Amino acid sequence: MPGRLTTHVLDTAQGRPAAGVTIEVWRCGASAAERVLLATLRTNADGRTDAPLLEGEQLRAGAYELVFLVGAYFATQPVECSDPPFLDRVPVRFAIADADAHYHVPLLVSPWSYTTYRGS
Repeated sequence: MPGRLTTHVLDTAQGRPAAGVTIEVWRCGASAAERVLLATLRTNADGRTDAPLLEGEQLRAGAYELVFLVGAYFATQPVECSDPPFLDRVPVRFAIADADAHYHVPLLVSPWSYTTYRGS
């Protein structure tokens, strides 16, 4: 199977997948000017995207950043949030060493905190 990048967003405030979160996928260069937007996707009812964020030849070794637009998501949810939101855009920067591998970058998030890790 070719390399691919996937995610799963879980709303820890409500204990369920976060449906409708917009995610930006960026390739990062040596400077901020070399940052390139590759894709913008939204999570489905399971908190995942319908297709991998990147796969095959789209996925290359190098630095990437996922930006999760959680402020807009939590604004539509029945949870207490501040105005402006404490967390609005959550960036997760990481590196791909093996473009033939599966990289899974989940986000567990509430209006007040988040965590991530390399999953499987």
